[in-house]
Amino acid sequence: MSIWGKILGASVGFALGGPLGALAGAAAGHYIGRFRADAIAAEGIGGSASFSESENSRRQVSFAVAVIVLAAKLAKADGVVTRDEIETFKQVFHIPIHEVDNVGAIFDEAKASPDNFELYAQQIGIIFGNNPAVLEEFLNALFCIAKSDNVVHPAELQYLKEVANIFGFTSGEFERIAAMHMPGASSDTYQILGVTRDITNKELKAHYRALVLEHHPDKLIAQGLPEEFVEQANEKLARINAAYDQICTERGQK
Repeated sequence: MSIWGKILGASVGFALGGPLGALAGAAAGHYIGRFRADAIAAEGIGGSASFSESENSRRQVSFAVAVIVLAAKLAKADGVVTRDEIETFKQVFHIPIHEVDNVGAIFDEAKASPDNFELYAQQIGIIFGNNPAVLEEFLNALFCIAKSDNVVHPAELQYLKEVANIFGFTSGEFERIAAMHMPGASSDTYQILGVTRDITNKELKAHYRALVLEHHPDKLIAQGLPEEFVEQANEKLARINAAYDQICTERGQK
């Protein structure tokens, strides 16, 4: 079962706690109310879903639920929730067809909730407070949704900045993250690596190695990143590698 099959189990709301747990619990309750008991059992809802309450499993489910919730809030940032944003979420994260309803239940609950996004961002920021690389992957996931219509609107960018601020990222760190997603910005290879042009070759090499180690998918998974988000992590790592290679070529290091 993928992470998307675990987000509406009966124990999820209790295990997550806080605003995320309350919303997941409400979504599960509404989902159950819409389907017959035999259909619920077939989908793994209401108690039959397999959910390990180990710390890493809890962190992975928290990440997945929070991405759905904050994506739903993001979809409202420019004043309208479009089918592009909803469909892109399903496609980008390769959600199995039999688990789409789980995601939809939480997405719809988050859309309808009057709670501000800050509550959910604060909770996930606390959970991964010691793992900034995982929080960066979280922002990358939201950027993938924001650019689903081929443009990140000003209201969406402001929303992402506010989430990043709650996570503890500086404006410079946010600009580095955004550079991997915003048209035109990706040409600034130094910004992608988070360094200035006056960095020495020796410093650049050390910084690059530390960056690759910090964002290695295996390390991220051990810190609570669901495997379903590894593809995006690999794509980001590829952009980091490409930026480093380009700088080295320009400096005659290769």
